[in-house]
Amino acid sequence: MFTGIIQAVGEVIQIKTLNEDPNLGYKLSISPGLLDMADVSIGDSISINGVCLTVTSIQNQFFTVDVSPETLKCVWGLDRIGQAVNLEKALRLSDRLGGHLVSGHVDTTGEVTRYEPSGENYLLTIRCPRRLMRYIVCKGSITVNGVSLTVNEIIGDEFTINLIPHTLAMTNLCELKTGLPVNLEVDMLARYVENLMHGSVA
Repeated sequence: MFTGIIQAVGEVIQIKTLNEDPNLGYKLSISPGLLDMADVSIGDSISINGVCLTVTSIQNQFFTVDVSPETLKCVWGLDRIGQAVNLEKALRLSDRLGGHLVSGHVDTTGEVTRYEPSGENYLLTIRCPRRLMRYIVCKGSITVNGVSLTVNEIIGDEFTINLIPHTLAMTNLCELKTGLPVNLEVDMLARYVENLMHGSVA
């Protein structure tokens, strides 16, 4: 479990097939940037661009995670060497919940349709598959590339977010541009509410 408050921006520095067979998946080496790895152990979870992955080894300058081919097909930002990635260590029960509850299970990728300055901020508009729009509400939470953000406006199958300078400085959202894909995770509480309202009793 995560909060969507990014702790550092890292970088994908190596991608290798597992046992030289791409059908078995890939091993990614991630440079942690300024992320403090002192309390991270093999087996711990780290959110990488919004994707919850398990640490499989820790070296001096990088850590590794294993990724299935299906995951690489379903998410963005893990399949290119040199890609900047948002990093967050798993939430501890004693931590402050500064963002919202994030599972690290990406629902889909959206497409950036607008990314433009608005004073010191940036306006970010994302087109989302219609099947997930029912979980997105004005002033509600959405996770974009692992970042907890607040929805400001919804029109059709698009929603708009206001990015403040701090968010731009601390995440890879500063590198977005029109046409790029982004990883999206809707608010899990919305899913539970829908299930309670419409689910059947066994």
